Amino acid sequence: MALTGRAALLAALGSIPVGILEPSWTGMLAVNGPLALACCVDYALAAPVRGLRLERSGDTSVRLGETADVHLTLTNPGGRTLRARLRDAWPPSSWQPGTEVAASRHTLTVPAGERRRVTTRLRPTRRGDRKAAKVTVRSYGPLGLLARQGHHTVPWTVRVLPPFTSRKHLPSRLARLRELDGRTSVLTRGEGTEFDSLRDYVPGDDTRSIDWRATARQNKVALRTWRPERDRHILICLDTGRTSAGRVGDAPRLDSAMDAALLLAALATRAGDRVDLLAHDRRTRALVQGRAAADVLPSFVNAMATLEPELVETDSRAMVSTILRSAPRRSLVVLLTSLDAAAVEEGLLPSLPQLTSRHTVVLASVGDPRVAQMQHSRGTVDAVYEAAAATQTQAQRTRTAEHLTRLGVTVVDATPETLAPSLADTYLSLKAAGRL
Repeated sequence: MALTGRAALLAALGSIPVGILEPSWTGMLAVNGPLALACCVDYALAAPVRGLRLERSGDTSVRLGETADVHLTLTNPGGRTLRARLRDAWPPSSWQPGTEVAASRHTLTVPAGERRRVTTRLRPTRRGDRKAAKVTVRSYGPLGLLARQGHHTVPWTVRVLPPFTSRKHLPSRLARLRELDGRTSVLTRGEGTEFDSLRDYVPGDDTRSIDWRATARQNKVALRTWRPERDRHILICLDTGRTSAGRVGDAPRLDSAMDAALLLAALATRAGDRVDLLAHDRRTRALVQGRAAADVLPSFVNAMATLEPELVETDSRAMVSTILRSAPRRSLVVLLTSLDAAAVEEGLLPSLPQLTSRHTVVLASVGDPRVAQMQHSRGTVDAVYEAAAATQTQAQRTRTAEHLTRLGVTVVDATPETLAPSLADTYLSLKAAGRL
């Protein structure tokens, strides 16, 4: 039961004259008695809430930053018209700040025996599963003085997927891949390492690729085409330990690493390679293996949606052991982890030789652009200290990267905006050189 503002206003308006002209309990009772009776009648005429039937439909997944529409169908099986205010409650991160009240509250009138549908539009601000909370229905009588109120549990889950903002770089990398395949007429031959086929010479092709024996047999100029290695295995490993929780800009490092992994997976599947995913800290958080090319991206996105950084130190030895079990044959292993000196030297370096002896290893790390800005700070004592700290930090990262390079690891150190395209370019370079 809920008292409305209208009833409270009528009670106040009726009590003021009595309090001024004839202040007594009798006067108050004379004014509020009829109002109380009207409230009881209004409550009795309000449609019951418990017997209502509610069903959900609509979107079950949405990319971060986009909107999802969840429909709630309310059926009134009773004999009275339902005049209601409805609140469809979801977790706070299901909307942009300040928009929850307008998005979650609905006003509707449902005649007896009919149904109505309302739509709640979600715009989540975080990845993961967003589960619907209770639906609160407040049913008003015809006078709007008193209302029945009740709760219904109507389960529904919307999975918020990574946004994959780096997909804008995919067309340019696919064009580069076609050049490697020799399928585009350019001034250089296809840079792959495997012979593919013969085709007719086209002006602008590299004359070094002319097959003179085939030309003599066919009486026309024949050109050799090359293609990169295909059907290679790539294992992308996401470090979900404490270092992935550090925020660079507006997002954790883990989100930037996921974006880079999605671009690499999309590019590698188009190139004919097999791509798997591993997320690990002290234990395996996600493992996607053996998916067909068409299912790789959907599987990756679903596995990444619920991943969150764990505030624990990554067990590098266990992670390397899991990688070796997941990739028994020679593969390209892409580690998306931190390049901080302490984390690498104490955790990864002791186990790295086991990995580099069997696989080609690429380590990709998210750098903070703020460090580069701080290096150029001048003018005040605080700015000079900031510049010195930033220079020292960058020097440590550079030394760590050089140490990893000497051990045979290809290092990609880039800002969140450039990490995904830089990693894709590194993959294409390795593919062109036949190092996969």
